[in-house]
Amino acid sequence: MIDIAFPSWPDVAPKLISVAAGRAFADTVIRQGKWVNVHTREILPDHDIAIVAGRIAYVGPDASYCTGPETEVIEANGRFMIPGLCDAHMHIESGMLTPAEFARAVIPHGTTSMFTDPHEIANVLGLDGVRYMHDEALMQPVNIFTQMPSCAPSAPGLETTGYEISPEDVAEAMSWPGIIGLGEMMNFPGVANADPKMLAEIAATQRAGKTVGGHYASPDLGPDFAAYVAGGPADDHEGTCEADAIARVRQGMRSMMRLGSAWYDVETQITAVTEKGLDPRSFILCTDDCHSGTLVNDGHMNRVVRHAIACGCNPVVALQMATINTATHFGLERDIGSITPGRRADVILTSDLTELPIETVIARGQIVAESGSIKVDCPHLDWPDSARGTVHLGHELIAKDFEVAAPEGANGVTVNVIGMVENQAPTKALKADLPVRDGLVEGEGDTMQIALVERHQATGGVTNAFVSGFGYKGKMAMASTVAHDSHHMIVVGTDRDQMALAANRLAEVGGGVTLFRDGKELALVELPIAGLMSDQPATEVAAKAQALGEAMQACGCSLNNAYMQHSLLALVVIPELRISDLGLVDVRTFKKIPVIESIS
Repeated sequence: MIDIAFPSWPDVAPKLISVAAGRAFADTVIRQGKWVNVHTREILPDHDIAIVAGRIAYVGPDASYCTGPETEVIEANGRFMIPGLCDAHMHIESGMLTPAEFARAVIPHGTTSMFTDPHEIANVLGLDGVRYMHDEALMQPVNIFTQMPSCAPSAPGLETTGYEISPEDVAEAMSWPGIIGLGEMMNFPGVANADPKMLAEIAATQRAGKTVGGHYASPDLGPDFAAYVAGGPADDHEGTCEADAIARVRQGMRSMMRLGSAWYDVETQITAVTEKGLDPRSFILCTDDCHSGTLVNDGHMNRVVRHAIACGCNPVVALQMATINTATHFGLERDIGSITPGRRADVILTSDLTELPIETVIARGQIVAESGSIKVDCPHLDWPDSARGTVHLGHELIAKDFEVAAPEGANGVTVNVIGMVENQAPTKALKADLPVRDGLVEGEGDTMQIALVERHQATGGVTNAFVSGFGYKGKMAMASTVAHDSHHMIVVGTDRDQMALAANRLAEVGGGVTLFRDGKELALVELPIAGLMSDQPATEVAAKAQALGEAMQACGCSLNNAYMQHSLLALVVIPELRISDLGLVDVRTFKKIPVIESIS
């Protein structure tokens, strides 16, 4: 267990007081900028910031009295001085990067604090995986707070994970130095029905004085929602419309509005503030999640704040939603989230509050990025061999493993189909009439095969079903060991031979994403750590991810960020229809349903 504790306010209070009183010189002074005060929603020109021991000692019109010959002076030159940005809900693994490489990617975009739930790796490696993520997070030059995963499996009885998280695991993790609370409580039916295991995890978190993360992925705002809120989750990021956001904040929850690589849920919810006039203090911005291509090419939390402003939000209010609101929610408003005395000196210099160019990033009092370039090292954990080589298929797969047998004598069947919804996490429960040839159900048109390949226990199990919305043409298949949340392997394809090739290729390389067409591999993203992450730089991973996206387009897929959609097809806690190693799951009822509905 790594315990790299950044000095607390009490630890350095004597130094802060000495500098503020003028009895000692600051380590660093940021001079003559516009102070964006997120406590009062003011913009105050011609202000200085004095920093010592990585924390803010003074903010005022003139820090010359505590500026000495050895003080580093950073000229703001009239630019806005805003707090470092916070991502309130995310999963580092979804960026295909380790914490070190994720930090390296987002620091130049102004993200200085992240609240991460490593439940992806928990499903593969259990508590050990969480510890590895926690330890590497503490090694970084910015603030990465870890939430202890709550739900592995996310839906007990409907999926099988590599490991299970227990209330005892949660209680143990609450004593770790970097744990800030409990990760998203995805088993919302369990909470609503007072499941003892779920309530024990929540209780362990609350008794430790930490925050319980929520996840209520249902449009039902009746008694089940009321019961879930009564169970203790303090926030929710699964809202998709204004009514969802309003319902949550009225009940004392925080509404986390997300803009990730594939989910665009800010515009439809922020009207609760911009049009309905609700108090913005209970609204928070987050990503949940961004893949490496988005991080390299578009940004991170700066992208989310810009988007909120473009949706009509006052720029300073949008900044509050990405700074002080987040800090307050997690009980850290006296440590991060604002440019005020005692807080960690996390500051961004920008020349425009609307377009938000990230020109200089200061974290814990040191310049960590300038003009888009990182200026510090992001140390790597020495990941053990047990975290690699996690793809265990049991045997080499062949086309026959992906067959869907029709009822005897059938010439056609009606099947249940997972329907993709562009830019949203939920799917649609559809039906399609498909032909039967030689006793096998065949995909037709935009309805093609999907398979969930078990990879944790080497059972050799393959669950087959059907999906629509990708638009693939020709003989192709794409496979991924990033398969939220149980992270087996999802294979989608128009041809069973290609599906077998893709699945076997990922077993060969130890995990990742690959796409085959006509027997040739068009793209490969290797993810050797738990089958989820690469320890290579984000630019390299993004280049491979871009090649994957181009290959998907070449095969006929025009969905925005279709890879993210692919990776969520086994997420059995978000409606309507999903696939798991145990079968096809109707998340509206949390019951398994048959693939073949009837003979047509």
